[in-house]
Amino acid sequence: MTLHPSTRPQPAVRPGYPVPGTGVPVAPGRSRLQPLGIDQVRITGGFWAERQEVNRAATLGHIEHWLEREGWLGNFDAAVRGTLPGARRGREFADSEVYKLLEAMAWELGRRPDDVLERRRDAIVARVAAAQEPDGYIGTMFGRPGQGARYSDLEWGHELYCQGHLLQAAVARIRTGHPDDLLVEVARRSAEHVCATFGPGGIEGICGHAEIEVALVELGRALDEPRYVEQAALFVERHGHGTLRDIEFGRSYYQDDVPVRDAEVFRGHAVRANYLAAGALDVGVERADGALVDAVVRQWERTSARRTYVTGGQGSHHQDEAFGDDFVLPPDRAYSETCAGVGSVMVGWRLLLAEGDPRYADAVERALFNVVATSPAHDGRAFYYANTLHQRVPGEPASQDEPSKRAESSLRAPWFEVSCCPPNVARTFASLAAYVATVDADGLQLHQYATSEIRATLTTGEPVALDVETRFPADGRVTVRVVEAPDRPWSLTLRVPGWSRRATLSIDGGAARTAGQGRVLVGDLRAGSVVVLELDVAPYFVQPDDRVDAVRGCVAVQRGPEVLCVESVDLGHVPGSGDVGDLRVDTSVAPWLAGDRVLVRAMVRTPREGAPSWPYRPLVPPPSPSDDGAGDPARAVDDQAYDVPLVPYHDWANRGPATMRIWLPTH
Repeated sequence: MTLHPSTRPQPAVRPGYPVPGTGVPVAPGRSRLQPLGIDQVRITGGFWAERQEVNRAATLGHIEHWLEREGWLGNFDAAVRGTLPGARRGREFADSEVYKLLEAMAWELGRRPDDVLERRRDAIVARVAAAQEPDGYIGTMFGRPGQGARYSDLEWGHELYCQGHLLQAAVARIRTGHPDDLLVEVARRSAEHVCATFGPGGIEGICGHAEIEVALVELGRALDEPRYVEQAALFVERHGHGTLRDIEFGRSYYQDDVPVRDAEVFRGHAVRANYLAAGALDVGVERADGALVDAVVRQWERTSARRTYVTGGQGSHHQDEAFGDDFVLPPDRAYSETCAGVGSVMVGWRLLLAEGDPRYADAVERALFNVVATSPAHDGRAFYYANTLHQRVPGEPASQDEPSKRAESSLRAPWFEVSCCPPNVARTFASLAAYVATVDADGLQLHQYATSEIRATLTTGEPVALDVETRFPADGRVTVRVVEAPDRPWSLTLRVPGWSRRATLSIDGGAARTAGQGRVLVGDLRAGSVVVLELDVAPYFVQPDDRVDAVRGCVAVQRGPEVLCVESVDLGHVPGSGDVGDLRVDTSVAPWLAGDRVLVRAMVRTPREGAPSWPYRPLVPPPSPSDDGAGDPARAVDDQAYDVPLVPYHDWANRGPATMRIWLPTH
């Protein structure tokens, strides 16, 4: 690939128009596109605005409550009092959940200032800062009397992982206008400690859970400190050389089996794999190392084509939270961890910035709507850790007073013994506006569709202001009004997603013209111009690759970016068990929209008396027209057609225990 020279904006920018590189989780020094931050894009209505409001009003406080209740915040106080390890609570990585909450709070405060939230955040930061050691080390699990020595368990200890999330929380604070914040100083000292400990002449190791790589690059960018980027590069290059001890899952579990440059696909623990890929992309872009970026692109392409669920979820192994082999994607055993979905968004976004290819925006959209948005309940106070595609047994309500055991899909739980997912969702939602649009010297690109206000500058320093109106994903119409534009020719680029089978574009009320999938450039726009993009959000059947054995002979239904599912709570009009396993979809009747619900025609199999007790039978020729089928075990059912409603997968399990499935048999 060709890496582009720095396109950072010129100093002369109109007052009130923030420049690229502020308010963003990712700020590449050189890339094809430059992201617009939460100070430049404000989501004002619709699907994502509702989720951001729930995140602000409910989820942040919910997470803070559980961190306090479970003692994970108190671990920092115990470190100051000298009562560790006896007083310590939570797993070895519990510190990271505090840092992710601080990152979410920083993005939220940048999005919408709030004095009460500011004071709550500052109070947490003070407790964290007090626990930092004089040499910059920070962590509550290792290094004190009665605890293991620092970095004595790089495979499982998560010390660098935790410090990585600390650094990312500080980056969020810097990029939302607080470079002198106490947390920034804590992070700087931590980064200096990491470089001194693991740099040239130091420990030649890596962390068993990638995260420090992406964090060091972003802190290096934010503080203009190239040493941090170089340390991140060292960590990336050390992967794949057997640095870590072998384990029962193999070194692929933590991507220490094959060097990043030589790997062909994402493998091992799905979150670790995505975080490492994101870090490698950051290193490759920052150092103009096109070969490293190309290596990740190659791995992403195979992973997307062979190891990713229709929802965008990743990871089909429960025991090691890992990718399976190519096309091993069982729906009822899907792990599809929420954090892996967040990680895939991180990777897709970086690839989009580096290459500008809209297929990466498609992947980000799919994961956001069908993994990240699926995890939280509608009230923002319960979550899925894993995201199954087929629930065979109705789930049991989780305890509201005790942390849930990790991962097994049932019903959403308020907290987990391993609660990485809730704060990961929170930081993603709080920073979501930073994934909507980008700029370059020629214009502005819209990648995700939401009702929003965009007040930005091109990389030349020229202001651009847009208002976007849409009911997306419920409706495919996206209206873009140009409020302010450069005096010279410039371009607005819109994305026609791969799922939209048809699309039209009109400008200033003119005749609509067909728009092909991918990027659509609109030029010659002035203040007052109105662009209308019409996407096709009609529901349609999706069939799997024949090599996905687990769902061969099944179809799924998609409408716009949303993958749909059937829940047993919607089968009250169907006689029998009301189980989703009894349905067989009639694909000769296309799915259709009735009001705000999508319906499919399905046959319901009700066993007849005398149905076989053995589920296997010889393959026999079909009966002759004169045969009533009475002697054929395959016909020992009564088929009757019903119109069955579907719901967006991200909404499932909000109405009580139910069985559910995405992939529906056709025979």
